[in-house]
Amino acid sequence: KKYRRSFQPCRGSRRGYRLKMRPNVHTPCLCLVTDRTRTMSSDAVATVAASVEGGAGMVQLREKDLPPFELLRLARRLRRVTDGRALLIVNDRVDVAMLAGADGVQLGETALDVADVRSLVGPDMLIGRSVHSEVGAVDAECQDADFLILGTVFETASHPEGQNGGIDLVREVIEAVKIPVLGIGGITTDNALDVIEAGASGVAVITAITMAEDPQVAASDLAVAISGRIPSAASR
Repeated sequence: KKYRRSFQPCRGSRRGYRLKMRPNVHTPCLCLVTDRTRTMSSDAVATVAASVEGGAGMVQLREKDLPPFELLRLARRLRRVTDGRALLIVNDRVDVAMLAGADGVQLGETALDVADVRSLVGPDMLIGRSVHSEVGAVDAECQDADFLILGTVFETASHPEGQNGGIDLVREVIEAVKIPVLGIGGITTDNALDVIEAGASGVAVITAITMAEDPQVAASDLAVAISGRIPSAASR
């Protein structure tokens, strides 16, 4: 690997394994990332509720355009529909995550340092980091992130100009770190299992669920796909 000479994996605490041990999260994990601007239903909360019913074990609230008070109000509504059923992760806004009683916060690759956020949220809240390379992944693990969301794996409409790492990127990162990694970007029922078989602990999706006519069925189909099970005749 071209980075190995200057970037070696960390040898320290492995707080990230808690993601696999949470009783309400199945591994492999299906994560729904919210986006009100790309949701077929006008009710984003109903879409989340349906996806959790269908098998999503994690919901990442990612609505960067919302003012803080509206984001907090939405986070609290999502907390009610996910409580005891799925992890609720808030993108970037540590304050909103804490006030809403979320399970964790998702940090961008250039956001606050994990250690600084840990000093605010304490030892029990999960901290994820979005990464795009092996170097970013190793750095996040060295900072004691609990899990990573890695992208972009496949071509996606949301980032048409972005480079797609494909399955090779997933394998490269999995080999470099010990904490759980979820792949994101262009993931569908047709390619989701490839990401899992490359070593990922789960997948994260947006439009594969939010733009589906029935988000519950879409989530269920993805959950079946990443499990490697054959869909029943009733679900086809």
